[in-house]
Amino acid sequence: MDLNYTAAETAFRDTVRAFLEANLPPDLQKKVRNHLRLQKSDYVRWHQIVARHGWVAPAWPVEFGGPGWSATERHIWEEECARAGTPPILPFGVNMVAPVIMAFGNDAQKAHYLPRILSCEDWWCQGYSEPGAGSDLASLKTTAERVGDHYVVNGQKTWTTLAQHADMIFCLVRTDGTVRKQEGISFLLIDMKTPGITVRPIIMLDEDHEVNEVFFDDVKVPVENLIGKENQGWTYAKYLLGHERTGIAAVGRSKRELLFLKRIATQQQKRGKPMLADPLFAARVATVEIELMALEATVLRVITQASHGPGPEASMLKVRGSEIQQQLTELMVEALGPNALPFDTDYLEGRADHAATGDDAAAPLAGYYFNFRKTSIYGGSNEIQKNIITQMILGL
Repeated sequence: MDLNYTAAETAFRDTVRAFLEANLPPDLQKKVRNHLRLQKSDYVRWHQIVARHGWVAPAWPVEFGGPGWSATERHIWEEECARAGTPPILPFGVNMVAPVIMAFGNDAQKAHYLPRILSCEDWWCQGYSEPGAGSDLASLKTTAERVGDHYVVNGQKTWTTLAQHADMIFCLVRTDGTVRKQEGISFLLIDMKTPGITVRPIIMLDEDHEVNEVFFDDVKVPVENLIGKENQGWTYAKYLLGHERTGIAAVGRSKRELLFLKRIATQQQKRGKPMLADPLFAARVATVEIELMALEATVLRVITQASHGPGPEASMLKVRGSEIQQQLTELMVEALGPNALPFDTDYLEGRADHAATGDDAAAPLAGYYFNFRKTSIYGGSNEIQKNIITQMILGL
C-alpha cells in the first residue's frame, strides 16, 4: 500500500492542525504533554469542544452524526490529536458501545443513546471483567433473570474504568446457565443510578482512583435495554472487543511519547554525555522506533481493508501496540535513572504548579511506568490475543 498522503489528505491534515491550534485549551495540552492527571471536567470539556465541530466520532457513519471520513483521514485525526497533546475522547461510549448499538440495537435504542453519546450527556463505563472472569470472560457469573418486563441483575464487575463518573454501564450478564457458557450471555445497558448498584474504588499503586468494583444487588433493568437477542451477547461482545483492541494500538500517542523519550534522553547525562549518545541505549530507542513504524503501517493496512469492522487482525495491533507502549515507559525510567523515583501527587493532581523536586518531566514517570503494566492485560491479555492470532489468522 502507498503510505504517502495524497494532496487532499495533506490538506485535510493542515485543516486538522489549524483546528487543534485554535481550539485546544493550553491547560489541557499542558496536562497531557506533562503526564498529569485528567479530571472528569477535562475529558468532558474537550469532548464537547470537538463535538460542536462534528468531529467527536470519526468512525461513525454520517447518518448517525459522524463526519464521513475515510480510514486514512481518521488515522490523520488521531495522529494529529496525539501530536498536539489533546485529552483522549474516552472510548467506552464513542468507540465501544456505540458501534454495538449501531450494528445490533433497535431503532429506539439508536435514537435515544447515540445522540447522548455524541454530546457526552451520558458517560459510559464497561461491565465485562469479574473477579473470576478476566481473560476467560465467558466464565462470567453476573446473572440477569427475566421477571415480567424487567431483568433482575445480581453479581459483580471489577476493574471498571472511571465507573465513579459513569451515567451508564454496558454489561455482559448470564441469562441462561444451562447451555455452553458462551451461548448463555446477554448484553444489557444499565443506568448507573438504578437502586442496588454500588461502586467501590480500587486505588492503584500510583494512588490514583482510575478503576472500581461495581456490585449489582437485585438491580431492575427494563427489558428494552437488552441489545439484540437474549443469549446472543457473546457475539456482540466480540464485535466490541475488536474495536477496543484496534484502539489500544494508539500509534499517535506512542509517536508523541517517543519524542518525549528522546528529549529527556538528550537532556539526561551519563558519564558526562547525553543518554541518547550511549550506543546501547540509542540502539534500544531505535529498535522501538522501527517497531512503531511497522505497527503504523500494519494499522493503516488493517483499517483500510476492514469493511465490516475489525477482525482478528485487531489482536495483532493490540499485542504490538501494548508492548511498544510498555517499552517506551521502561526506557523513560531508565533514561532518568534515580531521578524517576520521586512521586509527587500534588503536582500530578494540579495542586502545585511544579514538582517539588524541580524536575517536572520526571515527577510523573514512576507512576506512568507502573500504570502502563496494564496495557498487555486489558482488552484481553496478550496471551489470549496470541491464541486468537494462532487460531483465526494462522489456522493452527
